[in-house]
Formats: sequence, C-alpha cells, structure tokens
Amino acid sequence: MAVATKNPGFPLYEIQFRNNRISRAIEIIILFVLLSLICYRLFSLRSHDQIPWLLALICEAWFTFVWVLAVNAKWNQIQTKTYPQRLLQWLGDGASEFPAVDMFVTTADPELEPPIITVNTVLSLLAVDYPAKKLACYVSDDGASPLTFYSLVEASKFAKLWVPFCKKYNVAVRSPFRYFQANPTFSQDSSLDFQHEWKKMKDEYSKLCAKIEDASQDSLSHNFIGEFSVFTKIERRNHPTIIKVIWENKESVASSDDVPHLIYISREKYPKYPHHFKAGAMNVLTRVSGVITNAPFMFNVDCDCYANDPKVVLHAMCFFLGVDDEKEAGFVQFPQSFSGGLKDDPYGNQMKIIMEFLGRGIAGIQGPFYQGTGCFHRRKVIYGLSPNVADTNADKEQWETFGKSKSFTLSTSQILSGSLYPEIPIFSNSLDAANQVASCGYESGTAWGQKVGWMDMLTGVTIHSKGWKSAYCAPDPPGFLGSAPTGGPGALTQQKRWATGLMEILICKKSPIISTVFRKLQFRQCLAYLWVMVWPIRPIFELCYALLPAYCIINNSHFQPNINEGAIIIAASIFIIYNLYTLSEYIRTGESLRAWWNNQRMLKVNSSAPWLFGLLSVILKVVGLSETVFEITKKDQSSDDDNEDSNVGRFTFDNSPLFVPGTTILLVNMAALFIGFLDFIQEKSRSWSLGEVICSVWVILMYWAFLKGLFGKGKYGIPLSTIAKSVGLGLGLLFVHVCK
Repeated sequence: MAVATKNPGFPLYEIQFRNNRISRAIEIIILFVLLSLICYRLFSLRSHDQIPWLLALICEAWFTFVWVLAVNAKWNQIQTKTYPQRLLQWLGDGASEFPAVDMFVTTADPELEPPIITVNTVLSLLAVDYPAKKLACYVSDDGASPLTFYSLVEASKFAKLWVPFCKKYNVAVRSPFRYFQANPTFSQDSSLDFQHEWKKMKDEYSKLCAKIEDASQDSLSHNFIGEFSVFTKIERRNHPTIIKVIWENKESVASSDDVPHLIYISREKYPKYPHHFKAGAMNVLTRVSGVITNAPFMFNVDCDCYANDPKVVLHAMCFFLGVDDEKEAGFVQFPQSFSGGLKDDPYGNQMKIIMEFLGRGIAGIQGPFYQGTGCFHRRKVIYGLSPNVADTNADKEQWETFGKSKSFTLSTSQILSGSLYPEIPIFSNSLDAANQVASCGYESGTAWGQKVGWMDMLTGVTIHSKGWKSAYCAPDPPGFLGSAPTGGPGALTQQKRWATGLMEILICKKSPIISTVFRKLQFRQCLAYLWVMVWPIRPIFELCYALLPAYCIINNSHFQPNINEGAIIIAASIFIIYNLYTLSEYIRTGESLRAWWNNQRMLKVNSSAPWLFGLLSVILKVVGLSETVFEITKKDQSSDDDNEDSNVGRFTFDNSPLFVPGTTILLVNMAALFIGFLDFIQEKSRSWSLGEVICSVWVILMYWAFLKGLFGKGKYGIPLSTIAKSVGLGLGLLFVHVCK
C-alpha cells in the first residue's frame, strides 16, 4: 500500500494495488495460445492456400499485439481512497488556507447542447462543498448564443436560492434536474421546513426551465437590449469577444449562502484566424481566468458533465495537497461515468469495463490519461512547467511564450513561482486585460497550443512526457456524471471523432513513441497510450478478418484448421477462453450478459466504420485534400423513466456513410452462407469446412442490429440508399475477385 502524507501529519489519500493474480494468469494463457496459433500458421504456410492463410496470419499477429497492449494496461490495477474530512479538519483549524480553484465549462452549440443541460452542470458546480470565495465558474460559449447567456443569467438568480438550500440540507446530488427527477417520499424525520423548502425549490426550478424554454422559442431574438445588446447582428463564427461577469461574489465574510463567481465568455472569432476548436476555447478560458481570479488549480467539464458528488473538489485536493512530491499529481482525473444510461449499454459507449479494469491499470503506471472532462489541473502544469521547477523570470522569452499582455505576464509569474495563494486581481481592473487575451490574434507568435496550454488530445501525453504523473480519483458515488449518445448516428459519430484525434496524435511529433525515446514518458505508459491510439488502425485487420470467412466460402478455400487437425483445438480455445474471460469481467462489475454481448457487438461495429473513417480523414488531411472537422455530439438530458419505452436501445440509422461498411460486411457474409448452402446441397467438393461457417455466422451475429435494420422502418431501418451502396460495394468486390 502506498500512503501519501504531507503537512497535515496524516494521509489524505491511499493507493492500494489490486490482487488480480487469477486475471493475470488467464491473460497469459490467452497470450500463449495466440502465439501458438501464429507459430502453427507460420510452420504450415506452404501446405495451405497461401492467400487466406497469410491474411489470417497477419490479422492474428495484429490481434496478439493488441492483446499485449491490453495486458500491459491492465497489469497493475489500483484502488484509491481519499479522506476529504481529514482535509477539512486540517484546513479548518487555520493551519493553512483553501487554495482557489477555477472551474471551466465548455459548450459550443445551443441546438446540439441545449442550454438547460449547461445550466444544470453550472448549478451543480456552484453548489459544491468548498468555500465559495475560493471558487469561480467560467462558461465558454463557442456558439455565441444569446440563449445560453440568458439561461446563465436566470440560473444565477436561481443559484442564490439553490446553493443555500443544498448546503443547509446536505443535498447529495446538486444538479436540479437529477434531484427533482422524482418526488421523494418524505420520511417521518423530514421536517416541515424541509418539505416546504423542497416544494419551493422545485417550483422555482420549474419556472427556470419554463423561462429557458420560452426564450428558446425565438422570443429572445427581438430583445437585444441592455446586457444583450452585444449579441445584436453577430455571427457564430465572426464576432468580437464577449465577456460578462454574471455574478461576482463581493461578500467580505464567508458564509454558506455564498455563490461563487460566474463569468460568461464567448471568445473572439474571425474566419481568417484558426480557432482550434475545444482546445482553443480552453486556452482562452485559461488566460481569461488568469487575469481575473488566477487560481493555482483548474478543472474542466463538458457542458453535460455535472458534479455528482458535492465533495468532488475536496477529493481532488486530497491528492494535490497530500502528496510528498507534487510530481506525483500533475493532474487528477475522475473516470468518465454516465447518468441515465440505457439498460445493458446497447451502444457500447458507457465504458464501464474500460474504466474499471484498463483505467485502473493505467493509473498504476504513470497515471490515467487526460480524458477531456472531469479533470483537475495544476495551472503551472498547463503553463508548461516541468516537475519541481519554479520559474520567476518574466523575461522576453516568457513574453514570447505567453503573449504580450502585461497583466497576464504578471499572473503567470505568480503561478510559475509555485505560489498556491497568488494575489487575486480586481474584476474592474481585469476585464480589459481579459478581452485582450481572449482575442483571436493573441496566440499569434506565442507557444499557446504548442508548448503551453491545452492541445486537444495531446494535452495528457505532453504532461506525462515532462515527467509528471497523474492521479486517479474514483470516489463512490462517482464525482462527475455525463451523458452518452443514445442513438446509432450519435454513437458512431463520437467514435469517429475520437479515432480522428487519436490518429493525429499517433503520427505527430509528440506521439507517445517519440516522447518515450526523447522525453520522460515511461515505456509501459507508452504501450498503454498505444492501446487506445491504434484504434484507427484496427479496422484494416478487423475488416479483413470479418470478410475472410466469406471469401473462403465463395472461393472454396479455408483459413481455419480442418476439423480433423489437432490445431483446431488452438482456434477453439482462443474463442472460448477469451469470450468467457471478457464475460467474467462484466459479471464481476455487476453487468449483465446482454451488456457483454452489446459491447462485443459494438466493438466490431466501431472498428468497421467510425474508426475506419477516422483513419481516412487523417490520411486525407496529411495529403492535403481536406481538413479534419470537430463534430459535436448531440447531448440529451434523458431520465430513467425514458428507458421504459420498448424501442429504447434499439439501433437507429440515418443516411450517413458510417453505416455502409457494416451493411456491406453483413450482406457479403449472408451471400457467402447462401452460396455455401447451395454447394452443400449440390454435394460439390469443398475446401471450406465448419470453421469458416461458424466464423461467418459469428460475424452476422455481431452485426445483428444491421440485420434487423434491413427489415426495420423509419429511423430503425437502414435507408435504401445505404443498402444500394453496400450492394454495389459488395458486387464490386465480387467483380474484382472474378477478374482475378
């Protein structure tokens, strides 16, 4: 057990390694059997049909490589425990102060990300258990939406009632949407005052929702006066900086009724300046907060990721303040968890198993990856500082690194010196500087997005490459809850976006491989990064292996050992042991058999289309034919009651090309089985055997949702245009084969 202590004289957190010897043994057995299969194919290559045999060898060698990466990532799984009450006792006795924390929320599209979702996230953050005087919430609106600004203004009024209510009655879930989801059964211990205030809060929240809903019906567009005048005739991608202090905490004496600062930001945008999507928005938030509150710690969440535990900031501070060496906690990452998830995870995007086993395993190496949300950072780490280094020089080099704002240079000097309690600027004197650092041309000639600040998915790799470690914080209940896409198009679009970003990292100058050779990224951490970053490459082998049984049946050849060969035991053992082992992981985490099946199925669907399109989009970018586009996933605020619909979880389709590869694979394997059946009843000589048939049937089962989509209607059916493209693609493959 590793125990961290610092000034308080008692541990603020503990780390314990799991006893997973049985899992390790099974993983080694699977690896041994995979290697045995590869050796068998190598030694018998000349005695079989070389094309399918060689293709199978290449694919299985790749699967073995990926398995090695997965085993490495899961090898050292950890359990963490934090003691926020001890932290409160230590800081509460006057021995030290609570360090300030800046909270960042990002949103980009009021249609795909409805403002009421952002409002619930913001309200949950404003009500966390932490001194309000030490908190500031910044909301970045990349959509420059007056509706979003209006919603936040109204939410700030509600917050003055909501925050005191939550703290007075120690409310567990402080997102109003979740809290008021169902009427509580008041116990006999519930006071009349609480019942009265609960009903009042629910009424006030209903009024807030009604105001936002009314404003969304275009009633707001004609009232650009006062604070809203800045939104007059602006374009989403062409407008000046908008910074509004919606609420400023001016109380001189801290109390439980305090509400943290709330600041709205819509950064300047002009078409000729690249805005770098979410990373650009995060860098503006960092600079603006640097000249307004300049907290030494920051954390960011997506607009749909609300604080599920009011002690979430205290949990993170246990790591930051409890380490003997700050190198051990460059950032603190909470695992991604989701609220209102569909039963049995039909779209395979709730990532429970990944977070439980691979996430905890990676945390036992150099620390968890930065996942883009639910993460606390040391500000100086984002400013590019290496561990155990203090930089107090505000020289020309620093100006070239951070930009030419005197106010921001002063604030960075305080942070880089290592101070946990920098001087806080005054709002009235800092808004001009905030507008300057939020301008779209400010980063020109600086190191923002290259050496300092957020760099999209490269952020975590860059931090680890400097020698920092990260901390894994997984309290019960989960610290943050987000929302996962609840439809086929949204789920696949999200996977494509991730695959595109991962591929761009893999081929860039800061890739994990280069960072391990020339920087301070640990070798095993590099392998862990590679496990996720090779997702876009996996479709090459997954597609080949999915089409191989169909090819063999149509071509009257085989790639599996014959039934009378002893090697058939090797192939069967891999199939049986691997599936039983992955199923056991789901059972151990309380998941169902159907959840396991859904995740196995979606892994194949993701590897056939969205990961493939992510790879292709990066290739097109590299050759200069197109630019990658950041695609926003539609957010919804589903409730558990919504899951009662009989069609909930049923796979949905649209005209997206993302559905063409999967449909093609399904049709080709169905055609192959039909041809094989004709050969069987006509008693033709066959080289293929039961192994190829089983593999082809298994592929069809993996695409069962697509099979149902062939006969479905509306959004539950595959569009005729997609089917026509798939048939054409399948016939094209058959034509090429016939020509050979």
